[in-house]
Amino acid sequence: MLIKEFHKDVSTTASGQGTMLTGPVARLARQIASQGYIVAAPSSYHEFTGPEALAYDVPGTDAGNEWKIKKTIAAYDEDAELSVTTLSNMPTCNGRIGTTGMCLGGHLAYRCALDPRVSAGVCFFATDMHSHSLGLDKKDNSLERAKDIKGELVMIFGKSDNHVPPAGRDLIRKTLHEAGVEFSFYEIAGAQHAFIRDELSKDRYDAAITKVCFEMLLELFGRRLKTDLGEHSGEKLKIEDIC
Repeated sequence: MLIKEFHKDVSTTASGQGTMLTGPVARLARQIASQGYIVAAPSSYHEFTGPEALAYDVPGTDAGNEWKIKKTIAAYDEDAELSVTTLSNMPTCNGRIGTTGMCLGGHLAYRCALDPRVSAGVCFFATDMHSHSLGLDKKDNSLERAKDIKGELVMIFGKSDNHVPPAGRDLIRKTLHEAGVEFSFYEIAGAQHAFIRDELSKDRYDAAITKVCFEMLLELFGRRLKTDLGEHSGEKLKIEDIC
């Protein structure tokens, strides 16, 4: 499927405005769009920099980590709300919204799923959730709000992810279970943090595993966004004790 790209300026009030999109995010967005989806890729750091992508080197990483905790949670959430609204208002949108992202974007995809309009979310190695350390003052409430999630999630981590250690992954999984969220949780053997980011500067990219994970995204999005199965009944699955 051929795709077209365009830019749309959306006014924000929480904390400035602007645009920025990194190469791996743009390429992931194009892959999803080529499957027949309308894709919005909002800028995370539009308050601090122009449209040029940050390099995957020490200065670029340091800048991103600095801005990550300078931006307020309210500003992150406003970006998500405006993105969902922008998509919903497009004449070709069917009204069903999905969200995805990697690293910081994985956490932001989760927070976007707190919006009841979001039907599906795929969060790749979401950082800072277990430590409650996203945003200004490093005190987010993402896990505390898990019960606000009405859609279905897929949470994906590498078993060798040192940014979200085993205890942190266990906390995220336990919290989602206790909140009654409908979710799948995967830990990929041998995979490091950011293993789907197709930049070789940090020697983590694994194309074979990335392909499998992209199929997980397509399965969830296809079932929850493309196929009109109606709203979830809310009934608990009856499990028979037979082999």
